[in-house]
Amino acid sequence: MYTEIIYYISYSLALFGALLVFYGGIRAAIKVISKELLRRTYEYNDIRLDFTNKIVLALEFFIAADLIKSIMQPTLSDVVVLAVIVGIRTVVGYSLNAELKELSDIK
Repeated sequence: MYTEIIYYISYSLALFGALLVFYGGIRAAIKVISKELLRRTYEYNDIRLDFTNKIVLALEFFIAADLIKSIMQPTLSDVVVLAVIVGIRTVVGYSLNAELKELSDIK
């Protein structure tokens, strides 16, 4: 019972992160199409800024899901794999945050 609850919490967080990336991608695609075909006044930097925000937030949900999942699998090899995954996602998140700051400064 306890294991199933943790599994569903972890799965829900990961699913929400994936949906957030999907939603951000759809929004960005619609804005790019609107800009190109309908000659809307969207700026590419604004589109990137919006999409990058969604990706950074989704990464936080993925990290939380991995951490909760590690409660169920506390072997040393699983913890090492988790540490590597969290490290990679943290570096990606940091890089995206730096890009967000740069895009915000351009505006």
